[in-house]
Amino acid sequence: MSASEASVALVAGVGRGTGGAVARRFTAAGYRVALLARTERRLKEFEAELPGSLAIPCDVADEAAVDAAIATCEAKLGVPDVVIHNAPRGVSGTFQEIDPRDMEEAFRVNTMSLLYLARAVAPAMIERGTGAIIVTGNTSAFRGKANFSGFAPTKAAQRILAEAMARDLGPKGIHVAYVMIDAVIDLRWTRRTRPHLKDEDFAQPDDLAESIFQVSQQPRSAWTFNMDLRPFKEIW
Repeated sequence: MSASEASVALVAGVGRGTGGAVARRFTAAGYRVALLARTERRLKEFEAELPGSLAIPCDVADEAAVDAAIATCEAKLGVPDVVIHNAPRGVSGTFQEIDPRDMEEAFRVNTMSLLYLARAVAPAMIERGTGAIIVTGNTSAFRGKANFSGFAPTKAAQRILAEAMARDLGPKGIHVAYVMIDAVIDLRWTRRTRPHLKDEDFAQPDDLAESIFQVSQQPRSAWTFNMDLRPFKEIW
């Protein structure tokens, strides 16, 4: 895929970190970007910053809200060429400590929202025969640490859903990829909570966004599904 005047990207989960950086990268490439998040005030700041973008407040865990957001995007910008699902919800604690309701909410945000989003955009992509759906994840999708028992299962389910989507949509011309970010992302709160880390220990949102953008542009003869991103010093 390559950007043209009419290319549209939709980013679900726009914030100060990866989501915002992805929105900027696609705007720089000439895309008109639909910006989805729950906080309207923050979205309006991005909309003012990014030419041609559109703020669409949306709770991605609400199927009706997702359907309405996609309809708004298609009416005002056009059918998305690229969709980035970047809407995580974290839960910490062992399986005996967590509130099961928190795990259910994490599952709705991390997994069900991907299902809602993909079901909303796939028909138009299939009809056109092109498109890309990129899902951002983390190491919890591959391993269940004791203190992440309420989070890891939801991210693992997200990755498996993305894989099932890739096997279904790939032959129809739609590229689905799962980008696993094994890193502490450089944000004000991560700096504050990890004062022992040096600059080089953090993953920079702009660098993550560049890799995500490049995956979305891969030629169909050489598509990636699983992609790992981590700082050079990260132990894995």
